[in-house]
Amino acid sequence: MGGFCSPEEEAIVEDKLGRRIDYLRISVTDRCNLRCLYCMPAEGVPSISHGEILSYEEIIHFVHVGAQLGIRRLRLTGGEPLVRGGLTDLIRGLKAIPGIEELSLTSNGTLLAAQAGKLKAAGLDRINISLDTLDKEKYAAITRCDCLGDAWAGIQAALEAGLAPVKINTVALRGINGDELADIAALTLKYPLHVRFIEVMPLGDDVDWACRHLLPLTEVKTRVETVGKLVPATVTGSGPAQVYRFAGGLGTVGFIAALSHNFCQHCNRLRLTADGKLKPCLASDLEVDVKGPLRSGADEEELQALYRRALALKPSRHRLEQYQEHQRLMNQIGG
Repeated sequence: MGGFCSPEEEAIVEDKLGRRIDYLRISVTDRCNLRCLYCMPAEGVPSISHGEILSYEEIIHFVHVGAQLGIRRLRLTGGEPLVRGGLTDLIRGLKAIPGIEELSLTSNGTLLAAQAGKLKAAGLDRINISLDTLDKEKYAAITRCDCLGDAWAGIQAALEAGLAPVKINTVALRGINGDELADIAALTLKYPLHVRFIEVMPLGDDVDWACRHLLPLTEVKTRVETVGKLVPATVTGSGPAQVYRFAGGLGTVGFIAALSHNFCQHCNRLRLTADGKLKPCLASDLEVDVKGPLRSGADEEELQALYRRALALKPSRHRLEQYQEHQRLMNQIGG
């Protein structure tokens, strides 16, 4: 397995269930400038010390090894990735790795307006931006930060910078934003945005809260269809989303039903946490330590073995519907 495979002899890595794993989500920080209700408590959570966070050089080295095993798509996450300095340097380094075909980023958008053009110039291909409401007061209540204007400015900057597609991630929350879902979907009639509605996942600090506010996406779709008829569509990087479009729409509307409709049989991803743990599943506490071997000088073969160990631990499906407590909160995993 040493050496990079040419496109004609592309490496294909599968887990024990035959799922092809070609996508790595990389958390670059556990820190965030928001305190969203479904993610963490108002006071936040203790941050990992800087010395325990993987350096950009360590991330690039580990991804280079992963590319030799078939990793082709990367997504940078947090916390909020834009709170970490020098992100453009990481993007350039990752895009220079042979075999990496696509690099995307997930952000809350509040720090994006000043950085979107630089991120695009560095090699970022596309972006997902979290937006759960169009109401200023409700945004402040959900995120515990009065910065809806900043988030919207970030969305506009992403469009202007040519990041494409620009996706909007909206967590559907019963009793909180259910009355706005049609309005959020209607953004796709005015802007080339790709809205994706997501069921709330019990990976915050209060799983009971998530249970009470779960809004099944069958109900979400019914509300969205008051805008107009939805017809099947496609969009780059749709992943587990069921994607549709309104007639005359500039963008698409997608639905990700993590709880009500399990889609784990199609999972193609691993996750690297900011403190150097390789997670085979978002909803599992199983992890493989990467940081230790990286810092002790592990060679390429030893690092490849870490990927394979994570693949061996990858479960057939998540158990989110059991609403169990987990060792890490969403901001500590990277989503």
